[in-house]
Amino acid sequence: MTGETLIELRSLTKTYGTGEAAFQALRGVDLSIRRGEFVAVMGPSGSGKSTLMNLLGCLDTPDSGSYQFKGIQVETLNKDQRSLIRRHALGFIFQGFNLLARTSALENVELPLLYRGYSRRQRHEMARAALASVGLPNKERNTPAELSGGQQQRVAIARAIVTNPDTLFADEPTGNLDSTTTNETMELLRGLNTKLGISIIIVTHEDQVAAYAQRIIQVRDGLISSDTTR
Repeated sequence: MTGETLIELRSLTKTYGTGEAAFQALRGVDLSIRRGEFVAVMGPSGSGKSTLMNLLGCLDTPDSGSYQFKGIQVETLNKDQRSLIRRHALGFIFQGFNLLARTSALENVELPLLYRGYSRRQRHEMARAALASVGLPNKERNTPAELSGGQQQRVAIARAIVTNPDTLFADEPTGNLDSTTTNETMELLRGLNTKLGISIIIVTHEDQVAAYAQRIIQVRDGLISSDTTR
């Protein structure tokens, strides 16, 4: 179920480098995403899709244009203010899982809560609930080395949702997984979208992954070349 406008981009640009080495990654992107949508962003290498994801996730700032997130004018915020948005409203999932190797699944999931002032007991309860929600209630004490790739990604997803974000960003989240585990991971994300109403924006080059989204945005040469809702 989609609702009000969550993200609004107008004429967004981003250039890396200067002079002859300058590369214009985004050339004036217009985009609107509503709360509760499941969106896949696709495009060839160098198309600008990862730059777009970094800007949407408040990890980088545009050179020009407007970015509104939940009515907040993001491009006017300083680094600390963008960090607050990431901490309180966004969750991130990466291709490489980014788990701490010598730390248990439970402790990995608790990490985002350390910065929010929760007690140890509260952190444990919330992390256990997050692990249970991704189908890993019995893996709390396992380290990443004791988990399969699919299980590691589930721990990473639990870590991303433990703070109850309203928007989840996933950058090639199935890049290190086989096709069966990819489908299991995407079914899990689709369930988070449909059952919990979490907005999901995923960057992928795989048609198999994009097929789970309600909407597919193609990026080419720094511009949106197509935008299809299924």
